[in-house]
Amino acid sequence: MAADGTWNMNMKTPMGEQAGTLTLVTNGSVLTGTMSGPQGALDIESGTVDGDSLAWTVNMTSPMPIKVEATATVDGDSISGEAKLGAFGTAPFSGTRT
Repeated sequence: MAADGTWNMNMKTPMGEQAGTLTLVTNGSVLTGTMSGPQGALDIESGTVDGDSLAWTVNMTSPMPIKVEATATVDGDSISGEAKLGAFGTAPFSGTRT
């Protein structure tokens, strides 16, 4: 599938730009994987795939509990989207496949 693989990511958060890694696995319309960054590795939950469009949630616990709700589009070896960061607004992100 177009989204499968490991992605080097940058997210522009209210606390500054954060770098991380996104590892994605698709199985039909189901998306699984992990999101890794300064807060450690977190499992992707409720992941969906619809063509080149992806959606998932991640429940962060550190530095504070935040439910991250992300949507993204894959275009070849590029991915971009935005993440709702609970009460902290929305953060755009982008990345490239490794």
